[in-house]
Amino acid sequence: MRLDWTDDAKRDRKIIVSYIGLDNPKAARQMDLRFRAVARLLTQSPYSGRSSVIAGFREFTVHPSYRMVYEIRGEKISIVALVHTSRQWPPVDDESGS
Repeated sequence: MRLDWTDDAKRDRKIIVSYIGLDNPKAARQMDLRFRAVARLLTQSPYSGRSSVIAGFREFTVHPSYRMVYEIRGEKISIVALVHTSRQWPPVDDESGS
């Protein structure tokens, strides 16, 4: 299967790695390697992650603090987001204006 990182997922990865790198550059590099390794694993075992709350998406816990949200489309795995486990995905927008 082919692997694709959406622009949002690339941005998530950059933000996470940069944030970790502020305190521990080595840990930041290791986390980035983990993200890449899991993404490659998903091309071999696309159904290893659990079903997401949104139909058609799946989630894989990369680290106790992060999960990878992805979608399988034909012969392509698209990484759509990297989310801290304390955060809801997808985020809920408050459109009520309050």
